[in-house]
Amino acid sequence: MAVKIFSSAKEAVADVKDGSTILLGGFGLCGIPENLIKALVESGVKSLTCVSNNAGVDNYGIGLLFAKKQVKKMVSSYVGENATFERLLLSGELEVELVPQGTLAERVRAGGAGIPAFFTPTGAGTLVAKGKETRNIEGRDYVLEQAIKGDFAFVKAWKADTLGNLVYRKTARNFNPVMATAGRICIAEVEEIVAAGELDPDHIHTPAVYVKRLVKSTFEKRIEQRTVRKG
Repeated sequence: MAVKIFSSAKEAVADVKDGSTILLGGFGLCGIPENLIKALVESGVKSLTCVSNNAGVDNYGIGLLFAKKQVKKMVSSYVGENATFERLLLSGELEVELVPQGTLAERVRAGGAGIPAFFTPTGAGTLVAKGKETRNIEGRDYVLEQAIKGDFAFVKAWKADTLGNLVYRKTARNFNPVMATAGRICIAEVEEIVAAGELDPDHIHTPAVYVKRLVKSTFEKRIEQRTVRKG
């Protein structure tokens, strides 16, 4: 399927339905698909399952979806920066599945690679293993973890070419490459789109075969925790 370039994030997410599972790239506020998230908020779609490394902050990023109560379930490894998230969780309005960070990355990677499940020692003997198959392999306990796939993957990249090949910039790469592989429809918002052939093949992080939609956007790029030395 050839990549399609959209004129706006709103058009790119127009067919996201209630109850969809959305995989979101980013780490904290770094490399998040902020405009696709805003467009999703404006669409009013609800009962979403969102898979992301973290739950963002109040009034920005994924936090905007929580404020509108559009998320039914959150699958994440860290949720400590969002007061709205906490309130919804404690009131029973939001289902949460906490996953160790490395396990989350591997569950998504496995989903993109067509691997249905895998054994990991992470979480063995803890609440993480509750209700899951465990197996002792070579004297060590392992937990069976299921792969994660989504209806859509929202990712943010630095550059794309018109074929859909993506390049991420520095730490903004984070969870974006694995999320891109595991969504049935991957939508990438980027800072720049160049002609096919302009990207060095050795520098491409996500091949075009995974990307179905592109949209060029401008980004606020907020800093989640600004820390500076005392003068």
